[in-house]
Amino acid sequence: MASRKHQEVQQYIYLDGNSLLTEQLVQLGKGAYKIKLTPDVERKVNKSRDLVEKITNQDQAVYGINTGFGIFARTRIPHDKLVELQENVIRSTAVGVGDSLSPERSRMLLALRINVLAKGYSGISLETLTQMIQAFNASCLSYVPEKGTVGASGDLAPLAHLALGLMGEGQMWSPKSGWADAKYVLQAHGLQPISLKAKEGVGMINGTQMITALGAEAVERAMAIARQADIIAALTLEVLKGTTRAFDSDIHDLRPHRGQVQVAARFRSLLNSDVHPSEIAASHRLCDRVQDAYTLRCCPQVHGVVNDTIAFVKGILVTEMNSVTDNPIVLAERGDIISGGNFHGEYPAKVCDYLAIGVHELASISERRIERLCNPSLSELPAFLVKEGGLNCGFMMAHCTAAALVSENKVLCHPSSVDSLSTCAAIEDHVSMGGWAARKALRVVEHVEQVLAIELLAACQGLEFVRPLHTTEPLEKVYELVRSVVKPLDKDRFMAPDFEIVRKLLTEEKVWRAVEPYMEHYRLAQAPE
Repeated sequence: MASRKHQEVQQYIYLDGNSLLTEQLVQLGKGAYKIKLTPDVERKVNKSRDLVEKITNQDQAVYGINTGFGIFARTRIPHDKLVELQENVIRSTAVGVGDSLSPERSRMLLALRINVLAKGYSGISLETLTQMIQAFNASCLSYVPEKGTVGASGDLAPLAHLALGLMGEGQMWSPKSGWADAKYVLQAHGLQPISLKAKEGVGMINGTQMITALGAEAVERAMAIARQADIIAALTLEVLKGTTRAFDSDIHDLRPHRGQVQVAARFRSLLNSDVHPSEIAASHRLCDRVQDAYTLRCCPQVHGVVNDTIAFVKGILVTEMNSVTDNPIVLAERGDIISGGNFHGEYPAKVCDYLAIGVHELASISERRIERLCNPSLSELPAFLVKEGGLNCGFMMAHCTAAALVSENKVLCHPSSVDSLSTCAAIEDHVSMGGWAARKALRVVEHVEQVLAIELLAACQGLEFVRPLHTTEPLEKVYELVRSVVKPLDKDRFMAPDFEIVRKLLTEEKVWRAVEPYMEHYRLAQAPE
């Protein structure tokens, strides 16, 4: 099945090293596209390689071409040992540990490395780059352990493992073969192992591509869950019979942060209005409550800064994805090769930490809303949202799961990029620790998805006790979507599968798509508040 699906992919994306977006990289990871290069890329790559070949044939010492690495940078390597030098740097650097990256993430890593090499500043040959693309298009993916990078001279260990498989050594995976010896996997697809030339080994491993690839996935998933968090919170507000007045546009125009204004507008488009009337809102219009708890009233302010954080992080990552992070850098137009520090992972490391801190708040505030839904003294609903409480526990332990995930996130949100350990005999004396920053950002996002899935289930369950009243049409569509996959909780049952099913609705953005037309209709109607 997986093999047939992979073979059906016929769409191509042209990589030029300048225009790749995070959403495109995620799709490349899913196998939605194959890769081609533009003619201009081929010209730049050839020109860069010509300079490397010229210097190789001269007696000029250039780091990474005819010298050792790190503390051995002053050691000259004889001409007849240059290929061995490049092979050695791959083998000696492929020292990662831990679980392998998933095929999807390995595919993202390979695609992003191809994109960076396509810029034409690494000195890699067009032949080698073409072989990398052939491996990607056949979905021949190296075994890449997720741990072992300190994110300074690039993601050295992960990228070395990536290169090792392409050399026909170590393990590879493909839909056709599964995990097997790399040489066999390549042969099964009619491909030859890469034979490295001068400069190509170091050219394949210097860069921030693992931090950035995982960060790209994290930011795309964060964006998806953030906008659906607004929908879930709006449904919770309806069930708890909250007021819409806190979302008045005049309030938010006085504090015009983009994210805050955006979230308030979403709430207005989903909650009671002339365009989308709510029977629930009408039922408590004359109540004596004048304001709601912060977890309802302050959603634009709290969710809003998460949106702004995600936008900032995405901007940094897109720049990083299309940057030269190699060392040394081949400046063919100048006829020069220069050692610099573009490989340092501080940029993607810092924003991955920032992303984790930002998106965590969606789970933190969601857990408090779950508490309000479950607590009868706050909700005016049955305790833990179940009939025959005592005999049934309802959402009692579901709330505990949410609390546990939020607590775990608090530890994961401690920034790894504030740490640094000197490595490589004090040559690499400041490092970013960006690999862990990216991996834990993904874990934080996953926990946020799980907490919000619990809130969505709890809000839909609460709606059962407000019937026969109905909420607005867009929020009813959300309820119908959830009920199409999870039935109401009439009595206690095994709920873990329900959480995962609803989380899948969120990761596939089905909740967003269910209400998006209604939000657009509200915007076009320009209804009075």
